[in-house]
Amino acid sequence: MQIYELVVEMKLLERRLTLYEEKYGILSEDFYDALMSGKLARYDEYDETRADFSRWKGVYETWRRRKDAYAKQIQERDLAETMRVQPAY
Repeated sequence: MQIYELVVEMKLLERRLTLYEEKYGILSEDFYDALMSGKLARYDEYDETRADFSRWKGVYETWRRRKDAYAKQIQERDLAETMRVQPAY
């Protein structure tokens, strides 16, 4: 995946994360840490939160993978050569 594609996808994922963050009132990183440490287990009995948490977790993990891929590529390349000077749209 090209760097610009990673940027576009990360921004789309961030928009989805923002919806969950606004709905539940915490940032995705804090949600993910709490979920992975078992602190949100009591919400498993509610269908809506169980479904939301599953989707939120998936979106956040995808965003992190894309962010890691971006960081790796940006370190390996010349930033001046990587930048897209002309708009793609």
